Amino acid sequence: MKNIVVLLMLFTAIFGCKNHEKEVVETKEIQSSEQNEVKYASFGDKIEADGAITSAEMAERYQKLKEGDTLKTKVKGTILEVCSKKGCWMMLDLGKNKEMMVRFKDYGFFMPLNAKGEVIVDGKAYVTVISVDELRHYAEDAGKPKKAIEAITEPETTLAFEATGVLLKG
Repeated sequence: MKNIVVLLMLFTAIFGCKNHEKEVVETKEIQSSEQNEVKYASFGDKIEADGAITSAEMAERYQKLKEGDTLKTKVKGTILEVCSKKGCWMMLDLGKNKEMMVRFKDYGFFMPLNAKGEVIVDGKAYVTVISVDELRHYAEDAGKPKKAIEAITEPETTLAFEATGVLLKG
């Protein structure tokens, strides 16, 4: 009887401890409204590509916002720059020499340091005034020279965005 119990325990241990493979999905195919399959790397919350406005449309919407206002939206844009230290922020081109600073909700995710090209960001847009100290910090993160950092002497009104999810075109 003792041998049967030992055999049952051994059998259970061998077959119960299967090797489970961890599934990692870095890119996925998402159907856009144009019916073209596009591969995106997904960061943060799961979002869909459909329904994103253009960066030019976002620039127009920013004109109606004042400090303290927020606008829940999804925007498609082109990356100009990513934080070179951690990927904790990125700048998107809005056209006509305007850019949007994207940060990630609660620092819950980061972008690859070499990220470039087209992205779709989902979250909230707002206008904020950034202090000189914070502007200098961002300039350091971007790897700007010391002389350029010291030249920052005025706070700046910024078109900001807090992303809950990002799709990076692959």
